[in-house]
Amino acid sequence: MKTEKISWGIIGCGNIANKFACDITLVEDAILTAVASRDLDKANVFAAQHKALNSYGSYTDLFSDPNIDIVYIATPHVFHAELSIQAMAAGKHVLCEKPLALNALEAAKMIETSKRTNRFFMEALWTRFNPTIVDIIHKIQEGAIGEIKYINADFSFMSTKPLDGRVMNLEFGGGSLLDIGIYPAFLAYTLLGKPNDILAKANFHKLTKCDMQTAMIFSYHEAQAVLYSGFESNSDSEAHISGTEGQIYIHKRWHEAKGYTLVKNDQRQVFEFPINGIGFTYEIEECHKCLRAGKIESELWSHQNCLDLISILDAVRVQVGLKYPQE
Repeated sequence: MKTEKISWGIIGCGNIANKFACDITLVEDAILTAVASRDLDKANVFAAQHKALNSYGSYTDLFSDPNIDIVYIATPHVFHAELSIQAMAAGKHVLCEKPLALNALEAAKMIETSKRTNRFFMEALWTRFNPTIVDIIHKIQEGAIGEIKYINADFSFMSTKPLDGRVMNLEFGGGSLLDIGIYPAFLAYTLLGKPNDILAKANFHKLTKCDMQTAMIFSYHEAQAVLYSGFESNSDSEAHISGTEGQIYIHKRWHEAKGYTLVKNDQRQVFEFPINGIGFTYEIEECHKCLRAGKIESELWSHQNCLDLISILDAVRVQVGLKYPQE
């Protein structure tokens, strides 16, 4: 790398970018060099708040900054593909906020650009790097609960977001599925792989037509996953993994869990994993590990993993009849 520390740029100055910037300060070999927004005043305020060295009112200007090694893209979903491709073409490595893209077609173009430009590229699916999830995966691989037969996971909250904002507006890729339904789908995919069959139903907002509730059943040869996302009620957001020899309960909110309970032979074991910062630190550290090793993808969340997950969400959208204006 150009310096001892790895230099970050942030595209988009919203709520998620703010949390990410806070966690950058907790990673010893990371430095926030620049931020960019289409609103320069907003970029200036964000840069001052997080002590970034530079701020830009143009994404292109940030991509042209020779002092930036890797760019974190935190814009609405609809802009992920275009901006990731631009950043890699400008020579930057990229960590793109989830969902990677609106659909698998866009994702494939992003991955192709990573390979062509030899730039590191990863979806910022922070849950994959959460210490609780990492430990659960290891326990399951070691046979701690036998063969998985059933997964139940949800993510739901009462949304008060404006109808013209990124969460509710189809123009921005809005709806519960891509925003939070990706997490339950991720858990099932990570533990069981791509499903053989998908059944899904959704309820839509009467004005914006985004999905307000989406229920999914993923069927495998010898297992099932029952999954849900929604914007119309609060849930405990717990996850349950049931195997032939035991069960795992991921503590709420499971996608950012700080521990889990393993139940086996009528015995309960609680495992606790305190989080460093908000929890973005672990994906930042994974990016650094890959960059220093000269890799263009992570072994924990590979290009193929990214493509598989968005393909699963595409299949769900076909089931429920959800299309975005750009498609």
